[in-house]
Amino acid sequence: MRRKTWFGLSLLCLGLLAPPAWAQLKIGQTAGFTGPVAAGVQELSGGAKLYLDAVNAQGGVNGQKIELIALDDKFDPALSGANAKTLIDQGVLALFLVRGTPNAQAVLPLLAQHKLALVAPSTGAMLLHKPVEAMVFNVRAPYQREAERLVKHSLSLGVQRLAIVQVDDSFGADAATGALKGLTPAAREALVHLKFDRSKADMPALMAGLHAKNPQAVLFIGAGQTVADGMLALRAAGSTAQLMTLSNNASSGFVKLLKDQGRGVVVSQVFPYERSQGLALIRQAQELAHAQGIKELTPAHVEGFVAAKVLVEGLKRAGKSPTRMAVVKALESMQRFDLGGLELSYSANDHSGLDLADLAIIGPDGKFWR
Repeated sequence: MRRKTWFGLSLLCLGLLAPPAWAQLKIGQTAGFTGPVAAGVQELSGGAKLYLDAVNAQGGVNGQKIELIALDDKFDPALSGANAKTLIDQGVLALFLVRGTPNAQAVLPLLAQHKLALVAPSTGAMLLHKPVEAMVFNVRAPYQREAERLVKHSLSLGVQRLAIVQVDDSFGADAATGALKGLTPAAREALVHLKFDRSKADMPALMAGLHAKNPQAVLFIGAGQTVADGMLALRAAGSTAQLMTLSNNASSGFVKLLKDQGRGVVVSQVFPYERSQGLALIRQAQELAHAQGIKELTPAHVEGFVAAKVLVEGLKRAGKSPTRMAVVKALESMQRFDLGGLELSYSANDHSGLDLADLAIIGPDGKFWR
């Protein structure tokens, strides 16, 4: 027995008996797996896992497999920061798919301190785009662009009385800036601009007052359950206004939260259509999803899938023994990287990622139509 142990150790020292590579590339994620955005986060992370599992099944990156360590922050920014510190202490190479604007803000100081990248934050906050955050690599377009597009679309349909209902935090303020910008060319003002508390919104009371103003269209800026509660409360009050929201709510989980009131709700989109057969990216995602028993992709799945492709490419370029800064430099080297019919570029002066902004409507089948 002693001879076998010595022999094994000798082979290990000579590099002939390598230790298992599993979990050598640690990536950290903090997101609201429970709480008001849980439905979207589950789909977002599920989309990322489709690609990461496929990469690992083929041997990983440069012979090392990727371990995604995900912690639940319940959509609480304070917990996001604490989780990020825990993940950094565990030796993660990068953070990934942090969900929410205040949540990403809570992580920013740690990125600079520990010199590691945040890849594909699931927020379109302008503060992560301009000025350039050296350690943040965005994939999705800014919320301001989405909100502006939604407002301009409504005005083009003849809407005269448009209301804005926003969460009273940095995300709400950021997206509302884009909405107000959309009104400017038409010399319009919002019929009413309401704000609600992120943690204790009284949507029935707020929506009763809004219904009294008789809006033709209402843009909801907020997350998951709270936005769904607001839309349901407005319908219960008797409103027939066109309802709109941003891509952070582009998930089948959000549609389910709307119960029987989802039909006709407009949701902006920042990724390619999940049923588009014209893109190799979508065909690949669909094939992997079907193999995992997922019948249909959602926009949230696509966001996670694209984010994972960007992350993996950065890890590939970082080499066989990547450091945190090597990952940062590798990401910055990505120029016209083909995601599968869609190109993404970064540089030292531009970490914006994609600039796609589109619109979808929830159909009678509960699916997003474009």
